[in-house]
Amino acid sequence: MQEIRGRVAKVAKTNIPVLLCGEGGTGKETLAAWIHANSSYASGAFVKVNCAAIPASLLESELFGYEKGAFTGASQSKPGRVELANGGTLFLDEIADLSMPLQSKVLHFLQDGSFCRLGEDQNRSVDARLICATNKDLETEMSSGNFRSDLFYRINVVRFRMPSLRERQVDIAALAQYFREHHEAHFGKTAEPFPAGMLEYLQNLQWPGNVRELSNAIARFVLIGGEAARHQAPAARVSVSSNKWTGQVDGLPLKHVARNAIREMERGVILEALREYQWNRRKTARALKISYRSLIYKIRDAGLVSRKPPSSVRSGQTQS
Repeated sequence: MQEIRGRVAKVAKTNIPVLLCGEGGTGKETLAAWIHANSSYASGAFVKVNCAAIPASLLESELFGYEKGAFTGASQSKPGRVELANGGTLFLDEIADLSMPLQSKVLHFLQDGSFCRLGEDQNRSVDARLICATNKDLETEMSSGNFRSDLFYRINVVRFRMPSLRERQVDIAALAQYFREHHEAHFGKTAEPFPAGMLEYLQNLQWPGNVRELSNAIARFVLIGGEAARHQAPAARVSVSSNKWTGQVDGLPLKHVARNAIREMERGVILEALREYQWNRRKTARALKISYRSLIYKIRDAGLVSRKPPSSVRSGQTQS
């Protein structure tokens, strides 16, 4: 990351397009915001467009805006994200998810900085810094006919690949401490000390969600803390409030005990959230800020029911 930081600093002041690649949650948006803050466009807005989150039928109007009467429901004119980024930075996240027709329009805009709102014939021009990001292999997408080669060569002037958290395990302890302080300030709450062995355990996880997943895990720790200890198994549990063993470890390695403690803590958080949202898994996933698929995996891994339980369970009773 220090090497990336040094290379990024060399191009931050220029106006050349930057392409950020890497898995989801590796910090591409954070790096894009840093480039903006250290560029000559820092006085302007940092405007993000998630190309995967906005339906294709709406994305063009979101990007380029529209005039009154351009389509049903367009009761007044509205500028698009491109106009809002004038004098600042336009960050196109997940650019590989653009439809082919929209890729063509984005390419036209990148060539001369001009565009038209929907329902308008007049050309408009903006001066904005462009940063794009993707978690896909654009060369593969081009070979499959899903991404225009001319657009790729337009945005691929300088490219940085963000490493996964698995590739930078040495940073995990420092990141965990940073996120702990960040979430303490955000939630206005002082967390209890990390249980013994927790940081070592975190360094040995795979972290498919990368830095974002680590941040969410530490946020849950700050919010729940010792409250989750009551859900831990009595055979080998650690009391988060005292950092002392409250059961027999039977000669288990510290890493194994810490893994079980964290797993039980996470199980307790998920169980409480499921109960709070009446076992609605989608609402629970949103509340925990994880994907629905990740929640289903964690429910099964924790041995919890994967479907809505009987009313006796929802009311807090346990099944026999």
